[in-house]
Amino acid sequence: MGRGDLSDEEWGRLEPHLPKNVGRGGRWKSHRRVINRILFRQRTGIPWRDLPSRFGKWKTAHDRHRRWSADGTWERILWAVQADADKAGRIDWSMVSVDSTSCRAHQHAGGARVAAPRIPGRRSGPRHHRADEALGRSRGGLTCKIHLAGEGGCRPLAFLITPGRWGDAPQLIPVLDHIRVPRPRGGRPRTRPDHLGGDKAYPSRRNRRYLRRRQIKHTIPAPKNQRFHRRSRGIRGSRPVGFDKEKYKRRNEVERTINALKSFRAVATRYDKRAYVSHGTVALAAIRLWLRA
Repeated sequence: MGRGDLSDEEWGRLEPHLPKNVGRGGRWKSHRRVINRILFRQRTGIPWRDLPSRFGKWKTAHDRHRRWSADGTWERILWAVQADADKAGRIDWSMVSVDSTSCRAHQHAGGARVAAPRIPGRRSGPRHHRADEALGRSRGGLTCKIHLAGEGGCRPLAFLITPGRWGDAPQLIPVLDHIRVPRPRGGRPRTRPDHLGGDKAYPSRRNRRYLRRRQIKHTIPAPKNQRFHRRSRGIRGSRPVGFDKEKYKRRNEVERTINALKSFRAVATRYDKRAYVSHGTVALAAIRLWLRA
């Protein structure tokens, strides 16, 4: 077993959730060997074509990762692994925190193109750059942003990838809506934490209404300008804000979760052109963190 490969215990947790059906192209190559190839690329961030020869053909790992990213296989495996952890009581629902992190995009991650409608008389139409690949341009270059909800054990429950220039507050609701931990005995998946923590980027009226409607207790500090405007409105504006200093100290758990995710170099720097492949890359990194628990 090489450095960074799945251990026998981790493979025992992962294997029951992998696809078992045989596709039109024939039998799958060994899942364990191919996933170890993909994890090697995740950890090192090297180009697919530079995978060591001991792993076999690079294209097998590349195509498997791209296909499972496109059809949602990685995300379904993540939910299944989370369900196993919840059944064993290894998910800390007492405090779920939200935060985001920016990831620099490599120059090869830009320039994803889409073919325009075919023009009669030409072999192919002109090609244009896509605007929906979760990449944003700033003075620092191309970036994307990972919005994350992490549980108390420093493992990701849900995430969302957006262009780097997008704000944090509008993404709170979509990230919380992505929390779906299936119940081991069937029924609706668990989607609501006991308590939510966040920094000063998240206290918008829309977010607070959403949390009240779902009856989610929260510890989110109000920015100084919001506190000033409330005091200026007198008694009406001085409504209490749910804030507990001791609970707020636990917000570092999501920052430690982000740090663990970005220990994978293919996550810390985005190399994937397509947003769905980048989403699969982050999902596989999250699966790896859950398997280590």
